[in-house]
Amino acid sequence: MAKENYSSEKMNRYFNDPLYRQSLLQQGRGFFKDRRNVVIILTVALAILGIAFTFHVVSGMPSLEKLENPQPELATKIIAEDGEILDQLFYKNRTRVSLNQLPRGLVEALIATEDKQYYNHWGIHLERVLKAAVKNILSFSLREGASTITQQLSRNLYLKPDRHVFDKITRKFRELLSSIQIERNFTKDEILELYLNVSYFGRQAYGIEAAAQTYFGKPASKLEPAEYTLLIGILKGPSYYDPLNHLDRAMNRRDIVIGQMVKDGLVTAESAELIRAEVPVIKEPEAEYRTGIAPHFVEMIRRELVRKQQQYGFDALRDGLRVYTTIDSRMQKHAIQAIEDHLNYFQTAFDSAWNWKRYPEILKDNIDKTIKESEQYKKLKTHESRDSLLQVMRADSALIDTVKQLAKTIEVGFVAINPHNGHVLAMVGGKNFRSFKYGLNHVTQIRRQPGSAFKPFVYTVALDNGYPACYELLNQPVTIPMPDGTRWTPSNYDLSIGGKYTLREALKKSINLVTVRAILEIAPAKQVAQYAKRMGIRSRIPAYESIALGSVEVSPLELTSSYCVFPNEGVHVEPISILRIEDKDGNVIEENRPEKREVLSKETAYLMTNLMEGAVNEGTGTAIRRYFYLPAAGKTGTTNDYGDAWFVGFTPQVVAGVWVGFDDGRIKFGTSDGQGGRAAAPIIGKFFQQTYENPDLDLPVEYFNRPDGIVQDTICVDTKKKAREWCPQKMTELFNAKYPIGLCDKHTSALWNEGRETPSKINW
Repeated sequence: MAKENYSSEKMNRYFNDPLYRQSLLQQGRGFFKDRRNVVIILTVALAILGIAFTFHVVSGMPSLEKLENPQPELATKIIAEDGEILDQLFYKNRTRVSLNQLPRGLVEALIATEDKQYYNHWGIHLERVLKAAVKNILSFSLREGASTITQQLSRNLYLKPDRHVFDKITRKFRELLSSIQIERNFTKDEILELYLNVSYFGRQAYGIEAAAQTYFGKPASKLEPAEYTLLIGILKGPSYYDPLNHLDRAMNRRDIVIGQMVKDGLVTAESAELIRAEVPVIKEPEAEYRTGIAPHFVEMIRRELVRKQQQYGFDALRDGLRVYTTIDSRMQKHAIQAIEDHLNYFQTAFDSAWNWKRYPEILKDNIDKTIKESEQYKKLKTHESRDSLLQVMRADSALIDTVKQLAKTIEVGFVAINPHNGHVLAMVGGKNFRSFKYGLNHVTQIRRQPGSAFKPFVYTVALDNGYPACYELLNQPVTIPMPDGTRWTPSNYDLSIGGKYTLREALKKSINLVTVRAILEIAPAKQVAQYAKRMGIRSRIPAYESIALGSVEVSPLELTSSYCVFPNEGVHVEPISILRIEDKDGNVIEENRPEKREVLSKETAYLMTNLMEGAVNEGTGTAIRRYFYLPAAGKTGTTNDYGDAWFVGFTPQVVAGVWVGFDDGRIKFGTSDGQGGRAAAPIIGKFFQQTYENPDLDLPVEYFNRPDGIVQDTICVDTKKKAREWCPQKMTELFNAKYPIGLCDKHTSALWNEGRETPSKINW
């Protein structure tokens, strides 16, 4: 109460005492007088900053000529490691069209949806800006937009992304000024024409003409209301409203466009209902042909560049990038030649043996699939009409012949990698390796069972667990209960049983039963799965015993990459395909270096290499020795009924893997011709032959490097003959100390195999 009385007295005194009032005013003037210099400095500083910011905004504004005469897109060059240009990427889908060629309703739909006051503003709609600002403040978001058609057009002058908030603010001011400039320099119709010719409609379609061709296969002048309202709707978000991927979203957005036209009196409610009832037929995207010596590889690079666009702010198809890749064009040509030579003969042999009469269901399914993927089928709207078309086309002999030929075409996936730096040296992703439409890359986009090509992971674990290459296992049948309640009874491919095999002999001859016993007794399935993951397999690997025979599905790229660990002394290097990306001025945007990690000891890697040399020299992979005689190792793989054939082979400098099979997994070779040693290994042999004989490549003859920890001794001997064996030095020292050299053949072998002194119990 005292406080209120004190305030009241001061107010009364202020109004009734002139001297007191004058003293207070003098104090106020003193306050501002004392701080006058600060105020002046702040005012001048703000003025300078304002002038500098205005100069910065104005000086960075591009010329409006870019709207009328956009610079032609610069092609992105994909360059091989040896300098050859593999291909060029650029936009092909941009066509200009004049406003008077377009349906009137299309322009009306645009204005009704994007800018109702288009003819009443001068580039910026202030009332709309203020309303949007209020809505954004009240909703605590930035969802409400206020851009006019002119502002949206001006954005095409500013394609580079904003790096920080200041850039974003600057660009907004420039867009506003550019919008005013556009309105001063162009008529309203000219602005509409420019807008419709440069706007992005998704699927690489720039402009309304390209969009009409892309989505409906017709010129923009022929668009129907149900079609052009859909295209106008796409403008809000080309990816989000893509009618091929998100038809429901696109149709809902189209209904909003139609609703806006009804509100503005551009169409009647009755006409609007008729438009809404019509479902336009969306054209399937045309597959662009890629040509050259590495079309599948180039397509893989294109997809990778598209993924990087947002990260780096470039346009992969028009910014004139130079993409330096790991491919060696000479090796790529050798890969193509090796595949061509082998598959031409192999396809002829398969065609003569295959009989469609034995597989009517497979043929019927492939015919129906072809029909249902056709444009003719997709245009039909009722089940009855589609069923009628199916019946008619199923009897088309020309169609049937085409389907028969395509379905039984032998496909291939080939990749070669430098094991020391991970560079992908060659890649052939399919049979059509000189030109192809967007489709499967059989190196990166398929996953198939590798069969016996997975066995090296089992033997790697066995050796790493301390078992020597001479360790013997029974070649006897086993029955294993599976998690789903079934029983798995594996067998050898030739149904043979009996006797014992060392690990070396079992891998060399690809003995299934011995490998299964290995995963049961000395290399647990869980450990095998872990090793495979460490070595480069990215696909899911269930820890079942059946993985010993390759029941897991993998891609050719990851299987080949995992084998790189062996010649690279236990170090895995992630495969890379892009070395460097530069902009048109030579500035480096991205540079990649190999990612390395040690996953095996040098000793284990060498022992496995040594075992797989036996598979090439005397075992299932001897087919490559018909063409190539330098040091090499590898392993074949064959799946049930000869459906998939594999071979991964390597020298000290190159690892190459190949899969041979069919897109329809039900189609199989059916005979021993489909073995990995016959269907796949010769391709690797021919590739190595041509590669090492090429004087331009000048690859020196190298041998696999044997680490100091590996020695040759008689402790690991066959029970019937005194063959010397490579073993870890610590193992040989242990046994040499315990047994005289002359007594370590049969006696030592018995000790290993009877388990009285098993390796797992020895602390090295």
